[in-house]
Amino acid sequence: MEKEAPNLPVEVISYILHFLSMSDRKEASLVSKAWYTASLDQSLQKNAFYRLQGTYDSLEFVRHLRRRQSLCVALSNLDSSPTSRMVIQNIALHLAPHLKSLLLRDSNITESSFMDLVQSCRSLWGLDISCCNCLFKPGTLMANEESKARTAEALVDLRELNLSNLRYLSDLTFNRLTDCMPKLRKLALAGCPIVFELDPYRGVKTCNPAPTLSLTNILCFMDRQAATLKWLNFSHTSITSEAIQSVVQVPGLQLEGLVLQHCKDLTDDAVCAICSCQPNLTSLDLTGCAELTDKSVLAVANLQFLERLSLGKIRLMTDRGLKNLSSIPTLQALDLSECYQVSGLELVNRLALPYATPTLLSLNFSCCTMVKDSCVFSMGVILCDSLRELDLTSCVYITDFSVSVIVNYLTGLTVLRLGWCKEITDRGLLGMSTANDNCHLGKKDKKAQIMTESELKISKEKDGASLRSLMCLKELCLTACAKLTDTSITKEIRFQELKTLSLSMVHEITDESVVSIAEHCRSLEWLSLNHCGQLTDQGLTAAANHMKRLTTLEISCCDKITSQALEVLVQECKWLRSLDVSMCGGLTIRDIERLQLAYPRLTDIKAKYLEEQTISSLLE
Repeated sequence: MEKEAPNLPVEVISYILHFLSMSDRKEASLVSKAWYTASLDQSLQKNAFYRLQGTYDSLEFVRHLRRRQSLCVALSNLDSSPTSRMVIQNIALHLAPHLKSLLLRDSNITESSFMDLVQSCRSLWGLDISCCNCLFKPGTLMANEESKARTAEALVDLRELNLSNLRYLSDLTFNRLTDCMPKLRKLALAGCPIVFELDPYRGVKTCNPAPTLSLTNILCFMDRQAATLKWLNFSHTSITSEAIQSVVQVPGLQLEGLVLQHCKDLTDDAVCAICSCQPNLTSLDLTGCAELTDKSVLAVANLQFLERLSLGKIRLMTDRGLKNLSSIPTLQALDLSECYQVSGLELVNRLALPYATPTLLSLNFSCCTMVKDSCVFSMGVILCDSLRELDLTSCVYITDFSVSVIVNYLTGLTVLRLGWCKEITDRGLLGMSTANDNCHLGKKDKKAQIMTESELKISKEKDGASLRSLMCLKELCLTACAKLTDTSITKEIRFQELKTLSLSMVHEITDESVVSIAEHCRSLEWLSLNHCGQLTDQGLTAAANHMKRLTTLEISCCDKITSQALEVLVQECKWLRSLDVSMCGGLTIRDIERLQLAYPRLTDIKAKYLEEQTISSLLE
């Protein structure tokens, strides 16, 4: 028989919760209603982010939140229904005066509801109305001068504005909005159909019958806001090299962040202009700018204050260009994903030179198929004191040797992604495959000789560690590492702080692994076990008793899972919100419908390709 929760004063509960992490508070909130309320209060003191829906279930939660002085809220499933209007009215009444960030992304909020809500927000710093096309389609937003004046009074302190993916955003509505935000620092216009081209004869924008947002108008805005504007996002637009040069040359503009993902018309000359005109950049994202070459990387190397750099999917970039990045003294995060000509060895070994200061905290080599064990070995020795996040997803030549280097040298890692590294085996995770077994590496690869003679001696002393040496790990991805079995999973995945784990397509694991993970990873919030066909109701039911903090579970294509296990899972995992059971042969559409009716807190259920009846019931 379970013991009743002690009837402690609220002050005592709050004092106890003060010493707990956010994930610990989640588990404590399950004790009783008093603990839940106190936990909620403690969470809000940390400026927690809350997602609310335009449903009746959100009304009580809104009343709980009103006690806090600073909030970040995301609203979804909003429309013109009475329920949505009621939710918005309650938020405007109870939360709006203290809101710091408001996200309405992809909602169908009406213009009147939007104006009522925004005009009630007196402390707002961030506003996200991306994909809210219904709000902009009529073109009448803030057309009333009196309404515009009240909005300007409310948004006078706004710092961040996201207008991405708005098909009907025009110069007129853009000006109405931005005129109300004299302190704006961050502006996102990603995916907007901006007119960048100029008429070759008249020097003005080409005629367009539909209301559009033009570069000319944006430049006028930037002239006015140059003193405060620090961050711009033009991703997924047709911005040209000439246009971006006009942007970065605005007098008085000193950008700190620039995002240009998948701007396919950008050239090396444009990047050179960016680096020349905006030398104070701390963040630059050029992901998917396919025309760029090593010349652009050479220009970026001159940004001496750069902290975050994304160069993913730049297929023309090579190691020759990357080696210059070692001269950036402040670089902390580097994304080179899907750069197929990059091996990483030149860059990493350059970090060992006397003038270089290896400060990298995050390194992404995802889908860089030329990255091999020699690069990981150099990385482990050189970046052992700094690296916290490492992504080697789909680096198909990575073997157990790299795992041995990681667990021996990179013991401070909090994020490790090794998905689709299919040569990794139980021996690697268990620490049975060591650097000593691969000391011939330096002889075969001349480029790796820099780090072989002296460093292999160190490696001999450090050999023997296993995956459990990564005691700080919070995220681990072993997707499609098909050679792994229960032998290593049950012994090595034992991390108290692990929050995210993916073992999808590790076909050999059984219930034994799932139960072991649940028992030894009590902080787990996101678990992916897709295509693990040997999992059964028995394993999932036993694991559910220990996964109190789980919010997301993916078990698609697990045919032995039935509705009985899901019932137990949802009952035990009170925080579960997202569930993927697509193509599970043991489940039917009716099972999922019953589950949704019984547990409305499951707001995101993926159940694609389920049958009306299971095969076993048809045979009966």
